[in-house]
Amino acid sequence: MPGPAARPVLFLDVDGPLLPFGGTPRLHRPAPPGNPLLARLDPAHGARLAALPCELVWATTWHTDANEVIAPLLGLPALPVVADWPDEDEPGPVHWKTRTLVAWAGGRDFVWADDEITAADRAWVASHHPGRALLHRVDPRTGLTVPDYGVIAAWLAGRS
Repeated sequence: MPGPAARPVLFLDVDGPLLPFGGTPRLHRPAPPGNPLLARLDPAHGARLAALPCELVWATTWHTDANEVIAPLLGLPALPVVADWPDEDEPGPVHWKTRTLVAWAGGRDFVWADDEITAADRAWVASHHPGRALLHRVDPRTGLTVPDYGVIAAWLAGRS
């Protein structure tokens, strides 16, 4: 099990947090074809994410497509990808990603930024994860905002 000095993980969802379902286009160049929400991707996310003192990990059903499509638009390198998701129709109040992310963290502190996090996920993580965890729910209409980054950065800074 990692010690408290181990670098924390930021599990990052794409649809909702990076590709908001509301708002206006933000790309300053034409979006790649295939997904109309790509035009809503804010290129400033790349620098904001890269500045956080953590390991960035894709936690999305985009799988490796996040590295092929999203990362280059943000100026990010290829990131690790949580690729083995359970059946999305898993019954119960706990989100289908929750157990997998806790296992992937392997005891390390982590932040999970997603638009589908609920109190059930927070309770499950609190009782099953030995490290610290911030489950940060992002408003899917706006995606990650400067205040969201502030919350995440403050939590990461308060780890020591």
